[in-house]
Amino acid sequence: MAGHMAPKHKKSDGGAGGLRRSGDDAFKLTVDYFKQEALDPLKGLGRFLLWGLTGSLAIAGGILLVLVGILRLLQTETGTALTGDWSWVPYFAVALLGVGVAGVAGWRITAGPGRAKRPRTRKEESADA
Repeated sequence: MAGHMAPKHKKSDGGAGGLRRSGDDAFKLTVDYFKQEALDPLKGLGRFLLWGLTGSLAIAGGILLVLVGILRLLQTETGTALTGDWSWVPYFAVALLGVGVAGVAGWRITAGPGRAKRPRTRKEESADA
C-alpha cells in the first residue's frame, strides 16, 4: 500500500519559502501590470507622435516648396510688369498666401471635432442666445 500514498515533501509550502515565493509572484505581477498599463500605451503614443511629427514636417516642407514655386512663377511669367520698383509685389503676395495657409490651418485645428465634444460654459451659452 505504500505505492498509493502521496509522496512526502521535505519542505512544506506554508513556511518562509512559500511566503517569499508569494512576494516574488506579487512583485512580478505588479511589474507586468505596470508594463501593460503604462509602458505599452506610452510606446504607442511615442510612435503616434513620431509619425505625426514626421507628417507635419513633410507637409510644411511641401507647402514651402509650393510657395517658392509660386514666387518663381510670379517673378518669371509676369515679364517686366513686376520688376524695378514693383519687384516686392511677388514676395508680398507669396507672404500673404503663406499667412493665409497658416491661418486656415490654425482655424481648422481650433475648430476641429474636439471642440464640439467639450462641455460648453455658461458664457458660451449666453453668447449664442
